[in-house]
Amino acid sequence: MNLLLLTPNDHLDGDRWHISDRRAHHMRTILGLSPGDQVRAGVLNGDVGQATVLNDDGQTLQLAFVPQTPPPPPLPLTLVLALPRPKMLRRVLIDCSSLGVKHIVLLNSYKVDKSYWRTPELGMSLLQEKLRLGLEQACDTLMPTLLLRDRFKPFVEDELPDLSQNSLKILAHPVNGEPQHAPRDCRTATTLAVGPEGGWTPYETQCFLDAGFTPYSLGQRILRVETAVPALIARIMHLP
Repeated sequence: MNLLLLTPNDHLDGDRWHISDRRAHHMRTILGLSPGDQVRAGVLNGDVGQATVLNDDGQTLQLAFVPQTPPPPPLPLTLVLALPRPKMLRRVLIDCSSLGVKHIVLLNSYKVDKSYWRTPELGMSLLQEKLRLGLEQACDTLMPTLLLRDRFKPFVEDELPDLSQNSLKILAHPVNGEPQHAPRDCRTATTLAVGPEGGWTPYETQCFLDAGFTPYSLGQRILRVETAVPALIARIMHLP
């Protein structure tokens, strides 16, 4: 945890805050902080600064904190991702959040196992907790928006046009066996669609092409989704 991420519910009054959950445990047992010590902190969807430990009774930490500076700038990227298997989803969300992705759509695909949509791991509170872990890693405070879409065709036809409007549209999928190259260090609004490990079906691929997406491949190697997503983001986007 590189940033203590506070929420409005942690605020007492003035510059006083308190925490008593896993964050307090981490500060106490991992960071070894005691009264008088400082830690980098930020308010969810707000600014960052230095927090000072005021008191620790073994259960609750009291802190003094005043937000001062804005968090890192977000990436101008919308990620449309075929729903990965639950264990992989955790790692992918943490990576995306730490890289600065602020708009994520988890989408159904023919090759996505139907059982993935029934897992308790898709509870919004659990998903947001994974995103918070990414924010803590990257010293960021801006919570990404996350959409769950279990019907492919209605999303592509009804929502994707507005979602990707005025953006560079990239489909992470080779077409006709020829890898095509996306721009490097893109600084403009971009929509990136990444399929399941088996790839988009021909029908799904054509739907994205009809929506104005350009196919792109990292090369001949077949990568796991958890490897491909951060590799694609790092290759395509300018990381501030």
